Amino acid sequence: MLKSNLLNALSRILKRAGLPPLPIHSLRHTHAVLQLEACADLKHVQERLGHGSIQITADVYGHISKKIEREKMNRFEDYYNRSKN
Repeated sequence: MLKSNLLNALSRILKRAGLPPLPIHSLRHTHAVLQLEACADLKHVQERLGHGSIQITADVYGHISKKIEREKMNRFEDYYNRSKN
């Protein structure tokens, strides 16, 4: 698919949905974030995005994985505290 066709299609979809224009790269970022939120490991996301190293992926999306780690730890603590009772 030609890049211009892809950009035009995205533009039309966003306009019909009443959403503001977005750069096409935002779809890639959203995909990566959703993968991480679905508990995909960083190595998997790196391979999906085609990054040359996991360090690049960690540098860009590390803040996401830290947030997810905090959420997992909070869920574990909640579970642990409920199971003690």
